[in-house]
Amino acid sequence: MKSTPFEKIHQQLGAKMAEFAGYNMPITYKGINEEHNCVRNAVGVFDVSHMGEFIVRGEGALDLIQRVTTNDVAVLAINQAQYSCMPNNDGGIVDDLLVYRLSENGYMLVVNASNIDKDWNWIQQHNTANVDMENISDKTALLAVQGPKATEVLQPLTDINLKEMKYYHFAKGTFCGVENVLISATGYTGAGGFEIYFDTKHAEMIWNKIFESGATSGIQAVGLACRDTLRLEMGFCLYGNDIDDTTSPIEAGLGWITKFTKDFTNRNNIEAQKKNGVTKKIVGFEMIDRGIPRHDYLITDGNGNTIGKVTSGTQAPSLNKAIGMGYVPIEYSKTGIEIFISVRDKQLKAQVVRIPFYKAK
Repeated sequence: MKSTPFEKIHQQLGAKMAEFAGYNMPITYKGINEEHNCVRNAVGVFDVSHMGEFIVRGEGALDLIQRVTTNDVAVLAINQAQYSCMPNNDGGIVDDLLVYRLSENGYMLVVNASNIDKDWNWIQQHNTANVDMENISDKTALLAVQGPKATEVLQPLTDINLKEMKYYHFAKGTFCGVENVLISATGYTGAGGFEIYFDTKHAEMIWNKIFESGATSGIQAVGLACRDTLRLEMGFCLYGNDIDDTTSPIEAGLGWITKFTKDFTNRNNIEAQKKNGVTKKIVGFEMIDRGIPRHDYLITDGNGNTIGKVTSGTQAPSLNKAIGMGYVPIEYSKTGIEIFISVRDKQLKAQVVRIPFYKAK
């Protein structure tokens, strides 16, 4: 297993560690519910250094990224980011990712840890103009500082004006005395906050300074288990669960990041889906009967016929109810429709609802 530069700290804090995407990662420290509520109400720090980062720079960089991603990179201003995905040739998704515009002809792509090699090879296959690419994943540390108190914790540590930073924008500056740190107003929790990219050699010092600054703000180290409950309450897709090589952006509800104002991989087929409709789509649902839906549990109709599978499910700490997502035939996708989840051979009643499940107060 690979390790992040914070592994020793996680172990010192007594984190429950497990393999995730080939990395030894902290799953929980004090428990899922406590960590989840800390992020929703105060501030939590996730080590997400396992994520991958590619630099694409120079003439032809924009054209390359435009061809492999669905969103329109041309609209990005410098210091702006966007969510996007890379379609494959068969109608599915290679990966979802963030695209950061660093300079006039410089970009950073942030990809999922489990797909680093796959994504690199996919982009290189399309790099017919020999655009300069660099994989900086192994030398980049990444902390997600999430929650309503994130700004008050981080602002004393940087010369970047975090209070004025707009959502999906970023800046480079000095952080904890370290130059050239990238801080972005992005995250995967729906709780607000920032993601901080820096050289791994500063990892321990930066971690300690963040926690010193947050000592009076209720700061906690938080693990991947509550990251999953937080993102699911927001209806954010997780690659490998809710989207993969077989699910199209339209089926996955990602039409909003799929722009047909440009050419990209498999555009014609995806555009036909947008125009003609799809036979299945992802939905959110809440359990009516008592039970927790889990990944791969069967979704059935009122007669017990299998109509789909649960892609993600949990007991939502902020809502005190069980929720999930899954793909169903289009006729079962309307809000309010009754479906059933097969839990231990019992057909438990659920109802299709609008995503996100959680709405900030």
